[in-house]
Amino acid sequence: MKKILSLLIISIVCVVSNAQTVYICKDGDYTTRSLSEGYSLVLTDLPDSITFSKPDMMRTVSIVYSGTTATVTIPASLSNEVTCSSGNSSNVVLTNTNTDDEIAYAVSGSSSAGSLTIASDYKMTVYLNGVSLTSTKGAAIDLQCGKRIDMIMGDGTINSLADYASGTQKACLNTKGHIELSGAGTLYVTGNCNHAIRAKEYMKVKKTVKAINIMKAANDAIHVGQYFQMNGGTLNITSTTTNDGIQAERETDDDGNIIADEENTGGITIKGGTLNITMNNNEDAKGIKAEGDITISGGSFNINADANGSRGIQTDGDLTISEDDATTTMVIAATGGKCTVAADKDDPHKCWGIKVDGNMTVNGGTITVTKNGSTTKKGIKVGGTYTKKGGTVTAAIDND
Repeated sequence: MKKILSLLIISIVCVVSNAQTVYICKDGDYTTRSLSEGYSLVLTDLPDSITFSKPDMMRTVSIVYSGTTATVTIPASLSNEVTCSSGNSSNVVLTNTNTDDEIAYAVSGSSSAGSLTIASDYKMTVYLNGVSLTSTKGAAIDLQCGKRIDMIMGDGTINSLADYASGTQKACLNTKGHIELSGAGTLYVTGNCNHAIRAKEYMKVKKTVKAINIMKAANDAIHVGQYFQMNGGTLNITSTTTNDGIQAERETDDDGNIIADEENTGGITIKGGTLNITMNNNEDAKGIKAEGDITISGGSFNINADANGSRGIQTDGDLTISEDDATTTMVIAATGGKCTVAADKDDPHKCWGIKVDGNMTVNGGTITVTKNGSTTKKGIKVGGTYTKKGGTVTAAIDND
């Protein structure tokens, strides 16, 4: 028997038309109906809710891993938009052809031979709800989407990703677009082949993040093509990172030309959070490296740059340090000697706590740099102008 729902509009009759659209939510999905005069709606089943404005919810594809298999659940409303070409294999491959509405992907479960690849021309949200993936083919997660990617870690969840050491992938967690990480969960990333995390465009770490732990990187721990921004949370990068801890460079086209885009700064902005970066065994590596400017307005930094030729922080542009957003405390140990890498034999550069090619301005914060265990040896190198307007700097500065 059909159920008839009559909607009587009294107080808002003056602002609705004779063809009002309603959104009917059922089982986490919604459909739309247009109401004719008389405002009557015939339903074949009772809905969870009815609203006159579009619900703040996304249609969600579920991916649950279990050993060498994965169960992919695509809602009926998405069957013409999202396809799974991998069957029940643990190497999940999804393609989204929708370019109008955002789709979410909820990922959970465990596989020691699993991966996730999603191709999309529209922005997406990926929920990590306690997932453990070790790929035996390439990247653990490869998001082939040139738009905004929200990656949300479920509160209290532990999420672990590791890629294939003999692969050709660019990163364990690889994104074609720009990725924004949030959610009070923890993420462990092991980059056995190349970078641990790579964003072809920018990457943001939001305040809600509990922790991101880079356990290993065969190249940079985090490598971004436009800029890197951290607003809070904790980022731990271990000494098993072969190259730089965080590297931001400008995105280029196929011919190597820098793409003209206001977001393509090659810069790094840190407004808060905790960064623990250890570069002990990595000659010529940088804890934080930017082609553009570095702006620090809050955060707790503990950086060990103990290898020959290494640098705690290095920028090709300017460095500005303040406490505009939060307390800034920086401790950098630079105890390595001159670089001995064969490729750098014509430039046997020193190990520095901070090296700035442009100008360095300190407006606030507490900065301590030790060079070979001493704060009296020059631990900061500034190529341009050094200006101190506030804060405390305990370090000897080379500003010749």
